[in-house]
Amino acid sequence: MSEAAPTSRNIPLPIQREVRQRCGFGCVICGLPLYEYEHLLGWANVHRHVAEEITLLCDQHHRERTGGLLPIETVQNANNDPCNLREGVSKPYDLHYSGDECEVRMGSLTFTTSDAGYGTIMVPISVDDTPLVGFILSEGHLLLNVNLFDEFNNCILRVVNNQLVQSAEPWDIQLTGRNLVIRAGHRDILVDLTFEPPNRVLINRGRLLRNGVEIVIRPSYVLVVNNRALIQDLTVINCAYGLKLGPHRGPGGAAVAMDGINRYPEDSSDAMKWAESKLSKDVPEQALGGIVSPGPAEGSTEATEQMR
Repeated sequence: MSEAAPTSRNIPLPIQREVRQRCGFGCVICGLPLYEYEHLLGWANVHRHVAEEITLLCDQHHRERTGGLLPIETVQNANNDPCNLREGVSKPYDLHYSGDECEVRMGSLTFTTSDAGYGTIMVPISVDDTPLVGFILSEGHLLLNVNLFDEFNNCILRVVNNQLVQSAEPWDIQLTGRNLVIRAGHRDILVDLTFEPPNRVLINRGRLLRNGVEIVIRPSYVLVVNNRALIQDLTVINCAYGLKLGPHRGPGGAAVAMDGINRYPEDSSDAMKWAESKLSKDVPEQALGGIVSPGPAEGSTEATEQMR
């Protein structure tokens, strides 16, 4: 049993994480990944933070519980059998993206695109024909698509045409306001991203993984660990693909393309030490950077369907 001294209503972070893990990172009743912490016995009654006595409820169910419309027995039953653990994934949540322009920032890399007609796509990073992050633009509709994987190639989070669904399997997932952080373990952040509707996504830091390819994102650079490709201060405008790693079907220009890429690389910590040593120099001798603007990013049917 995890317990903290009852000196504040603020729940200690380790206990919050334990509750999130036990509840499947969402409301125990409906699975919505936007939630509040609820003391089952009532904070006013117990004045203590015990993980086993705290659950997760979405705003609607939290208000219903506070107002007496939701019986405590219903909450306790759901706490014993959380929706997301039962289903394996969270309840879909709609993100509010729209417009005819979009932007993705990954570290010091910026990708922007304007709608050039039906089927316009922007895929800042794709591995083996799997877009890890991308947008589809069509007649004022701006559809965000995200596919994030763990080290075992399991999909842990998907955004399909603005609809977010997360797995209940990772060590920790925390969605706070616009910020989403997925951790593989203590101090091991897989991705830290910020949704900025109506048209922007920021990937602040992380490790993007797919099929043995690893991409490390830091505020000042992006590093493809497999080939030790260091990329910084790159701006890509109206290009279908930003980083195109591994084989891909169909057309679609890319700012940076690496077809014959090594798989399952060395420990990323060694590659990051190498990158930091390069960045400590005035001009990194093996870094890519600049501005790429080939024209409207008109995607092929295959690429658009793959995004969906």
